[in-house]
Amino acid sequence: MPRRPVARDKLLAAFEQIVLDDGERAATLDAVAAAAGVSKGGLLYHFPHRQALVDATLQQLEELMQLDLEAMAATEDGAARYFLTTSLYEDSRLDRALVVASRLVQSGDENAQAALKRLEQSWYALILADVGDPVVATAVQQMGDGLYHNASIGLLPDAHEQRHAILTALLEAVDRLSPRP
Repeated sequence: MPRRPVARDKLLAAFEQIVLDDGERAATLDAVAAAAGVSKGGLLYHFPHRQALVDATLQQLEELMQLDLEAMAATEDGAARYFLTTSLYEDSRLDRALVVASRLVQSGDENAQAALKRLEQSWYALILADVGDPVVATAVQQMGDGLYHNASIGLLPDAHEQRHAILTALLEAVDRLSPRP
């Protein structure tokens, strides 16, 4: 597969960073071009309008989602444990893409909402297949979402040991709710 142009990648990274730092409304075409160090004409060559930037950003999210779902399905520890273990916000590419999509949803972007809904449904399906009980699958997903939310807004302790203790307690709860053979 041919490599995407460097300018295109810089523009997408600039769009993401502006949305993360200053919010979705601040990510104007002029602001994105300036942050990427690309002329507005260069931006328009790759993205003829702002929605094209949003769509490309959501396409990146879809690619990252697919990689995560494949890893989740392949893990020997089970989908529920994988989901919880990866629910600590760590500023990964997927974490950043999820926050950007969430901010786009807050501004009314239906495509972002649909992408996040597909991801939530896919995670749920894998967790359900792992634990075998819809109530337990929902509980696992809600625990992970709460853990992610609190980590992403700085409500969890900063110390790695404390975060690990919280995660360990949740994993033990999942094991009690749905013992593995």
